[in-house]
Formats: sequence, C-alpha cells, structure tokens
Amino acid sequence: MLDLHLIREQPDLVREALRRRQESPAPVDDILAADEERRRTLADLEALRNQRNVASKEIGRMKEDGAREARKAQVREINTRIAELEKTVGEVETRLNALLVQMPNIPAEDVPYGKDDSENVVLRTIGEPRHFDFELLPHWDLGPALGILNFEQGIKLAGSRFYVLSGSGARLQRAIIQWMLDVHIGQGYREEYLPFMVREQIVFGSGQLPKFRDNLFHDVERDAWMVPTAEVPLTGLHAGEILDASVLPLHYVAYTPCFRKEPMSAGKDVRGIKRGFQFDKVEMFKFCLPENSVAELETLRENAEEICRLLDIPYRIKILCTGDLGFAARKTYDLEMWAPGCGEWLEVSSCSNVGDFQARRSNIRFRREAGAKAEFVHTLNGSGLALPRTMIAIMENYQQKDGSIVVPEVLRPYMKIDVIR
Repeated sequence: MLDLHLIREQPDLVREALRRRQESPAPVDDILAADEERRRTLADLEALRNQRNVASKEIGRMKEDGAREARKAQVREINTRIAELEKTVGEVETRLNALLVQMPNIPAEDVPYGKDDSENVVLRTIGEPRHFDFELLPHWDLGPALGILNFEQGIKLAGSRFYVLSGSGARLQRAIIQWMLDVHIGQGYREEYLPFMVREQIVFGSGQLPKFRDNLFHDVERDAWMVPTAEVPLTGLHAGEILDASVLPLHYVAYTPCFRKEPMSAGKDVRGIKRGFQFDKVEMFKFCLPENSVAELETLRENAEEICRLLDIPYRIKILCTGDLGFAARKTYDLEMWAPGCGEWLEVSSCSNVGDFQARRSNIRFRREAGAKAEFVHTLNGSGLALPRTMIAIMENYQQKDGSIVVPEVLRPYMKIDVIR
C-alpha cells in the first residue's frame, strides 16, 4: 500500500507512476478529495468536541437552573452533531481506504517504460539450445508415452487443467523440489513449512486482496484462502511485528502447492501442464533494511539463476516493463527456460523488489536502535523455481531419440536413477 503522505505531498509523482503502468491517474484525485474531506470533517469534529468540553465545565459551575438546562440542551445538540460527523468520518475513511488498497506500487526509476509484456526487455541469454538429430516431442506427448504423465486421470479426478504424475514422473517432481530447497538452504535461506490455507488478512497483507479476489480459491465456511504462492504466508510470518534491525535481513525459503483460478484463453496454453489451477513452487522471500533492497534483489535473482545453471538448461533474463509490472512490485526480473519441444521460452521465476508496499499492508516494521522510531521493512520475493514449467524444460531438453529422458546430473542422487524409460 502506498503512503498517504506521499500521495498528498507528491501527487504528480504518483499520477506519473500510474501513467507509466498504463493505468488512469484519476484515482489520485479521488484519494486527495476523500483525504481532504476526512481532514476537514475531523477538524470540525475536534472543534465540536472542544465546544462540548467547554460547555460541560460551564454547566458544572452554573447556579441558575434555567441557564444550566439551556446549556445542557446545547450540549445535546452538539452531541447529535458529533455523532453525525463521526459517522461521516467512518464512511469517508472506508471510501479512502478502498481507494488506497487498489493503488499499485510505484515502479523503480530504472524500470523500462512499456505498454505490455511484448515490450519487456531481454537483458541476456545464458547457454545455447542443444542440437537434436531427431524430431523432438513436446512434453504432452513425451510424458504419456513414458507412462509418467496422465491427463485423462487428472480430468477424471478434478476436471480440466489437472493431471496426474506417475512413477518416475512423480519422483522427478519430488526430486526437483527437494534439490531446489537444498540449494537455497545452502545459499543462506531458512526453510519454512507453511499452512496451505491462510486468513484473509494475510492474503490482504501480501497484496493479493482485494485486487485478485476472483483468481483465488476461498473456503467460505472457514473464511480461509488457499495460498496462490508461498509469498503470501511468508509475508505474514512477521505481520504486526516490530523487528530489531540487528536480525535483518531475514531470508526464507518454502515449498507449497499453489492454487489459482488461472484465466484460460481459447487456443492459448491449452495443451500440456504449462498452466493449471494447481502447481508446485519453491519460493524465496526476504525482509531487509530499506537501503539494502536494491542489492538484495540482485542476489535474489542470482540465487534463482543458479538453479537454471546447475540444470544446464538455456535460460534468459528479462526485466519487466512498467506495463507488465505486478501490482505490488517496484521492479521485477523474469527468468525463462528454453523448452525445445514446445518451441518457447517458459517463465520459471519472477524476482521482485516490493519495497515497503507489503510491509505497510501487513504492518511489519523495525527499529534501528532502542527508542528509535519504527520504520517499515522492505520485502522481496522470487520463485526458486516454479513447477511444472521447470519439469517441462527438463523433460524436453533431456529427451533422447528412443523416447527416454536423461535425468540431470544434479538430480540423480535424489532420483537414484540416470534415465527415465
């Protein structure tokens, strides 16, 4: 959430940020109008409360009954007016807060301008696509042929956009998750095992609500939300806390399944396991001092890149333009792996600096020293990596002419086999 003081004191900066994001700057004017109405009403309310206090003291000193009763009648009128203004303040604050929580974060200055994802900037490509002397199969043919991927069973069990991994397919998925966690632990992250359902306030604090309400799965009876990413509960770990600066930065990593009502377009992403309502992901998350978040983003990206390098799969790094930047993000790098069977680059990680946006919503602060004013921490998040797209890249890059799949060397100690046949 943006600082109201920032919007009040630098409205043109916020308007320009919305324009860069390809969004209307009109909400800034609505916020300023609601803020002015709220402050004006609060001033009137304070003046009436002062009048009531003065009148109450006068009543206590009055000797003449008629004058005292007349003054009491005035106090009753003041009380009526105070109740009306208190109601007005509540209504205005509700309207103001509703406007504020819909405001996206301000892009960092070095984020390139662009209208949509077609204008994201490829910074560099690492690795060369393998040469194959046979016709490549996409994973949606390769997996079923090996008996490790079954779409029909997934549909029978849960409907469209679900699938079943069997045998070595299930083992491969589990091995990837375990290995990625071990790599990130070695990088200095602390593993957390988290609930897969969380309270609404936790989802709000991460920035998922109210904007993405229609994309989330909600247990109405318990008023609990299935996590769309481990970023949500990781953000909430320190909600409402004031941390000591000496403990920062905090680096966490967690595996969770993720549940999202992904929008499906006719003719796009309809084959295979690239996009679905349930998928697995290993997530990295950081809490840090504000002055360190720029550098922390670079190491976060490097930590995600190491997974790609160790798997020896070609990948590229993009910086998202302003028009494709996520709601809560100030700056984002995407990592994409090459999938030769599909013939496309697949996003396997997004690494973002969120600044104090989530910390304000979750009220996560720190003190630099005892007695110092509490400040908001900065948060960062990054996939390390997301499945099943990492699965797709492994299957398609390591396929062989006979239809088998070579297990990447780093995964063999986890799989206990060298080839999936």
